[in-house]
Amino acid sequence: MHVTPKTLVLWAAITLPAAATAAGLPDPGLTPGALNPAVTPANMQRTICVPGYSRSIRPPEAYTEWLKGKGIRAYGYADRRWRDYEEDHLVPLSWGGSPRSQENLWPEPRRGTWSAGRKDRLEYAGWRMICLGRIPLREAQREIATNWEAMYRRYRAEIREYRWHSRHGRRGYSYRYRSW
Repeated sequence: MHVTPKTLVLWAAITLPAAATAAGLPDPGLTPGALNPAVTPANMQRTICVPGYSRSIRPPEAYTEWLKGKGIRAYGYADRRWRDYEEDHLVPLSWGGSPRSQENLWPEPRRGTWSAGRKDRLEYAGWRMICLGRIPLREAQREIATNWEAMYRRYRAEIREYRWHSRHGRRGYSYRYRSW
């Protein structure tokens, strides 16, 4: 099957309604996920797998902050403090997600079991697995758009290979490679 950004959005809208009630998942009616058409399995080694790629296409903070306020209202969150949310790409930029589509951006809670920090760990481990050929790109994109919590559970062992740490006041990942 040929997967296009429209196909992913339609597929997610049809299959996601049951997942919308879970605490850390976005509402598929508001945030079904969207892909960057410039990223394909054929060119991913020259795009998403190049260090710095995500930084080069990330939208300006003014745009994502504006969307965060709009999203907090649309999602009907009781907590309206912007600092308690991260405007996140459902399909990460490093996985070929659309950088500016409102269908791919949502105010993800920073607190709770299924928080932004937990999804960040999945995003990094998944990026490594995609670029190493352990997971096909389109499969990973579909899986994270459908239910990132289930994907996290599925790849828990791989995610543990990475330790979240703070160094010189900057947050990042420390990497240990084992049996990949």
